Amino acid sequence: MKTINHKSFEEKQSTELAIGSFIIITILFILYIVTNQSPNILVIAWPFAFSAIIVNLIMFVHLTDRFIHLSEQRRDIAVKILILLSNIPITFFYYLLVMKN
Repeated sequence: MKTINHKSFEEKQSTELAIGSFIIITILFILYIVTNQSPNILVIAWPFAFSAIIVNLIMFVHLTDRFIHLSEQRRDIAVKILILLSNIPITFFYYLLVMKN
């Protein structure tokens, strides 16, 4: 009889990165709206958004590598990938709102 030794994937940085990026982007978006669409906020927001995309992409590549090599932990890693990818539609929505105004 085989025993399945299922360890959970202990990496917390990807979730912290996704939540942190979401919070900062949301705060910058709210500041942009509250300040009557001040371009000064965009001077801060666009470089942050660009750097967040790069850092999240690096984390995505890392998680994908872990997903490929750690077959017994794929479910946990897949959840972390989905959490990380959930920022894309939110950021795109904020971008559309900013560009529409």
